[in-house]
Amino acid sequence: MSVKEKQAHAKARCGCDSFLCAGVRLSCSHRTILPPQPLFPADELDNLLAPVALYPDPLLAQILIAATFPDQIDEAAQFCRNDPDPGDIDVQVWDVSVKALAHYPTVLNKLTSHLDWAAALGEAYVTQPDDVMDSIQRLRQEAMDAGNLVDTPEQEVIVDGDDIEIWPAQDEYIYVPMYDPSLAYFGSGGRFDGPVVSFGPPQVIGAWLNHDCGWRDRRIHYHGWSTGNGWVGRSRPYVYISDVYVNDSYRSVPVNGSVVSRTLNSANLTRYHSVHRELPRSGSIEPQSPDPVEPRNITGASRATEPLSALRSGLMNSFTAPPAPHGVPHESTPHAQPVQPSVPHEVHSAPPPVQHEFRPAPPARY
Repeated sequence: MSVKEKQAHAKARCGCDSFLCAGVRLSCSHRTILPPQPLFPADELDNLLAPVALYPDPLLAQILIAATFPDQIDEAAQFCRNDPDPGDIDVQVWDVSVKALAHYPTVLNKLTSHLDWAAALGEAYVTQPDDVMDSIQRLRQEAMDAGNLVDTPEQEVIVDGDDIEIWPAQDEYIYVPMYDPSLAYFGSGGRFDGPVVSFGPPQVIGAWLNHDCGWRDRRIHYHGWSTGNGWVGRSRPYVYISDVYVNDSYRSVPVNGSVVSRTLNSANLTRYHSVHRELPRSGSIEPQSPDPVEPRNITGASRATEPLSALRSGLMNSFTAPPAPHGVPHESTPHAQPVQPSVPHEVHSAPPPVQHEFRPAPPARY
């Protein structure tokens, strides 16, 4: 779909040029007008989303929103390393999605350890929400076809028409999956006797999991713990409701539109080629030297000409077991270790977030 077609489609859907719809910034009298950004092709979206597409819907929803606030993610990770008290998270000024992820340090660490990737996720969701959600469904179908997305004691896989949903299988706890995307979507080829996808320790489902994936309209919705169906209804009796996370002001789900103007290091993004091998993007991504951590040599060969075994040779090792910063536990480590004081982190003020228009969530399909 061309940019003009997306503009016409967006206006037809919401009837107002003041909102960000279908991946295009539309002009209006009371919002900042930003130029259209280069769109991510489908293959590149698959690469960006592969490390999180198999996460349960409640966590995935928070990740997609929080990724539009990369600076806040970085600040939250610094804060959590120095202050292990979860009660102190609620009084911070971060977006509610970032606060939610701060209750799951391993997820927060995954994003902040690959901040350019996280920012690219955020840019993709701001500009192409439909395409992002389609990519997640595409990847989940591949994982299911490979036998790597199934019901377990940790997760419940729901197939509803063409959509695949992933719910927490337990009422009180949610589990963070651990997997190598270069295997999860293709199968292990008999290299492993055990499952390709494993899980970390149980983590509490709290009021902070206040968003869910709306697969019918391809958006993230605020549920406010008001529905009595599905995983929300099952977990509601165990959740203490706090107005920090349950508030009518969250009905319009905000995203930080300024993430699209963030300069990204393309050398870092080329690490995520486990599903497709693509050329570096243009636009806001500048070619730079890669970070000194985990240097990789990417040849640029196409997937069609490179054996699948080469794709499985560790291109996504950083996502199977990322080294945790001091004080942040790994998925398989339930307790953090003592840390040394770190240098105070400089806090940057962010521009006001852009908001998607509020559309009531469709009827539950449970």
